Amino acid sequence: MMQRRTLAAWVAASSALWLAAPVWAAAETPDALVKRLSADILETIKADPELRNGNIARISQVVDSTVMPHVNFRRMTSAAVGPQWRQATPAQRERLQQEFKLMLIRTYAGALKQVSDQRVVVKPLRAAPDDKDVLVRTEVHGKGEPVQLDFRLENSDGKGWKIYNLNVLGVWMVETYRTQFAQELNKGGIDGLINALSNRTMAADAKTTK
Repeated sequence: MMQRRTLAAWVAASSALWLAAPVWAAAETPDALVKRLSADILETIKADPELRNGNIARISQVVDSTVMPHVNFRRMTSAAVGPQWRQATPAQRERLQQEFKLMLIRTYAGALKQVSDQRVVVKPLRAAPDDKDVLVRTEVHGKGEPVQLDFRLENSDGKGWKIYNLNVLGVWMVETYRTQFAQELNKGGIDGLINALSNRTMAADAKTTK
């Protein structure tokens, strides 16, 4: 059970780096994309000690330069915030996306140390050729039992598939954070949530410096 939890923690951590690879042609199918990128990110982590050691600057560099083009992070953030996203100003929306990203990076950075012999098995895709929103199911194999890792992807503009949600062990990331964010929104509105995310990031930083 402990090995499974450790592997699950690594899966959650590496999800932020899962797409560290060049942009390929839009014709690439979503399951082929996930399979290729999964292999790429595992090799990237194994080959880069700074990533495995949780170097925040290095992780942020990889995320900003190579990950974000493959993720609809605006949709991910707006879904996590919920209905109050529509009430946020453009400046508040930018802050929410930035603080959410920073919080995710710092929360899970330490788990990248667990990368060793993991491999990702992509399950057969159940989707029609003209579908624009699909679910790609995978399993991460390592020590202990496999860990479920599913991806929600969209291709609404015809320019390529982008991830907008992740499922680890049956728990969807966006829905989990929506519940947490709702508590902060009810207490302090959009600015209250921004401050709460910033405080989580600082708390995570404080732990790593002890």
